[in-house]
Amino acid sequence: MSAELDPVIHPAHRLRICAMLVAGTTLELSVVKDHLDLSPSALSKQVAALVDAGYVKQERLGSDSRRVWLSMTRQGAKAYRNHVAALQEIVAATAADPVDAHG
Repeated sequence: MSAELDPVIHPAHRLRICAMLVAGTTLELSVVKDHLDLSPSALSKQVAALVDAGYVKQERLGSDSRRVWLSMTRQGAKAYRNHVAALQEIVAATAADPVDAHG
């Protein structure tokens, strides 16, 4: 395996947040919250981990300072692509060499 799983991205909610943002879009935090059906505190914790890693940028745009916007950084997009590649390698290896569960 050449690609490596990223421990920051690997948790399912963080992976889903990255998948939403990787298209180069900027999304309002409330849109992400509604899509993932997470509580505000749970979402905040997941986003903070991505921001701390430098993978996601969080900012307030416009006159309404209550609205928070998220976007993927270049570093985050690269980490996400590498993580997905690692997952694809795992799946491809398993599909090519199925394990006999019955022993």
